[in-house]
Amino acid sequence: MTASALHPLFQPLHLGPITLANRIVMAPLTRNRADAGNVAAAITADYYAQRAGAGLIVAEGSQVSPMGQGYLATPGIHSSEQVTGWRRVTDAVHAAGGRIFLQLWHVGRVSHVSLLPGQAAPLAPSAVTANTKTYLGEGFVPVSAPRALDLAEIPGIVDDFRRGAANAALAGFDGVEIHAANGYLIDQFMKDGANKRNDAYGGSIDNRTRLLAEVAAAVCAEIGRDRVGVRLSPAGPINDCADTAPQALFELAVDKLESIGPVYIHMIEGITGATRDTDPVVDFQALRRRFSGVYMANNCLDLTSAQAAIDAQRADLVSFGRDFIANPDLVERLRGGAPLNALDRATLYGGGAKGYVDYPALAGS
Repeated sequence: MTASALHPLFQPLHLGPITLANRIVMAPLTRNRADAGNVAAAITADYYAQRAGAGLIVAEGSQVSPMGQGYLATPGIHSSEQVTGWRRVTDAVHAAGGRIFLQLWHVGRVSHVSLLPGQAAPLAPSAVTANTKTYLGEGFVPVSAPRALDLAEIPGIVDDFRRGAANAALAGFDGVEIHAANGYLIDQFMKDGANKRNDAYGGSIDNRTRLLAEVAAAVCAEIGRDRVGVRLSPAGPINDCADTAPQALFELAVDKLESIGPVYIHMIEGITGATRDTDPVVDFQALRRRFSGVYMANNCLDLTSAQAAIDAQRADLVSFGRDFIANPDLVERLRGGAPLNALDRATLYGGGAKGYVDYPALAGS
């Protein structure tokens, strides 16, 4: 056993009613391997069970409605077949001793008409096309032009998230994470680069954070706030979604979440897909101080920086993304100081077992 193995990073943490075996979280990772009907494939149960050594798995973003889909072959959580598919996954993870939440997702304008019912235009706070791309199987293509949601449609979006949470509970998940990050629908409503509305959901930061608060309150009421997390990404842009005053915006967002009371916030401390140097425009520790629940940090961490974040109380939990793809036994590798497998980027999106369930584990892990 190495000295690192005794570090608090590898010690248990209480998260609401459950106990996590360690402070290392598998971040949600889109892999585009769902079966017909956007049902989690049988092999997905193997994929997550292999990674059950994480203190917590946050399973990949799963659309809460057919209009919430933005990429080919992403799983949903809005049909009975999808609930059944996910139940195979949760049963496998629990049998392996793990804990697993599901990320609830609505992509908003980051979609393509070919993915949506009746070739409909994607939904957005405003009819502003994002300068970004989506995955359709043969590669990435520009997203389609969206239409602005009518005011009367917004309660239906909130209810989609509520039903998604209820379905996740039926599927056996220990909880859910609301995806309010990375330029998807809730993030689009929050950031003035995408939200040009002049009604109760646009203009002021109070109005622009209204959808976040309504979704969080509805989901917490449905399954219990101690089973709900929220993911945020103050820095930008990602998916062409940024804000002119992110500190003030996210201070209010966190204040609202503090009042509603989800068990954790999952903060992306940098720009997804770019370097994760501390963003000088965003004071993440100021945001952390405004929230009394569990704070999960995601910032391209390695063992040293993860331990430092825990030691300095900059985070209670730390999440790892792509390291978990290539290293199903990542926790044991970090605990023992073992080298990590290299990531095969060619197999990240789509395909089958290759690059999904065939990465080797350490002997005996």
